Amino acid sequence: MAVLDTAAATHVAHRDNHTHRDVNGGWLRPAVFGAMDGLVSNVALMTGVAGGTASADAIVIAGLAGLAAGAFSMAAGEYTSVASQRELVLAELDVERRELRKHPADELEELAALYESRGVEPKLAREVARQLSKDPEQALEIHAREELGIDPADLPSPTVAAVSSFGSFALGALLPVLPYLLGATQLWPAVLLALLGLFACGAVVARVTARTWWFSGLRQLLLGGAAAGVTYLLGIAFGTAVG
Repeated sequence: MAVLDTAAATHVAHRDNHTHRDVNGGWLRPAVFGAMDGLVSNVALMTGVAGGTASADAIVIAGLAGLAAGAFSMAAGEYTSVASQRELVLAELDVERRELRKHPADELEELAALYESRGVEPKLAREVARQLSKDPEQALEIHAREELGIDPADLPSPTVAAVSSFGSFALGALLPVLPYLLGATQLWPAVLLALLGLFACGAVVARVTARTWWFSGLRQLLLGGAAAGVTYLLGIAFGTAVG
């Protein structure tokens, strides 16, 4: 009895701890990409303008314009790309649904052959395929998973992607502008805050990846710093050439 209780407790502990994070949702990639892009692109834009010996007012206007333009552009791009991908998937699902309706026997054999290729005995593979194919919607889901590598019930949402992208880009792009809005008149507070934001974003992203927080944070800081430095030098060069 004690052995059974121990086994049951082990099973419960494994069930409770063996969970996975959402890797297919439509929010993480655009949110992360939006925040990083907002920080890097806006601090690069502002340093480029500052390199051209522009006034503080011009830098603020450039930063706010970059925030608005970038946020709307990211949201529109994410919505269009995710919607197009979703429409393609739905079209392929319609193709598979028609095949299941017109050629059920062939689709059953196809599924059985797939299980056989994975080591299931032929007789058992055919029986499993037959039972799973009784429900048309379940059959469609299984064929979609096995042939297309997708889950029909877990398709990314264009709206979620667009909103996530818009909000995260705007938040990231706001950081380098914030010191100027609070009264700063020099560039270095904006660059410092942006670099700290890049490091923090990288560290946060490490929580949902296999990387260490310091590696991910340092990588984002170096990439963003390089972009800001290059655009600052280009701003100086362009400002000298125009002047």
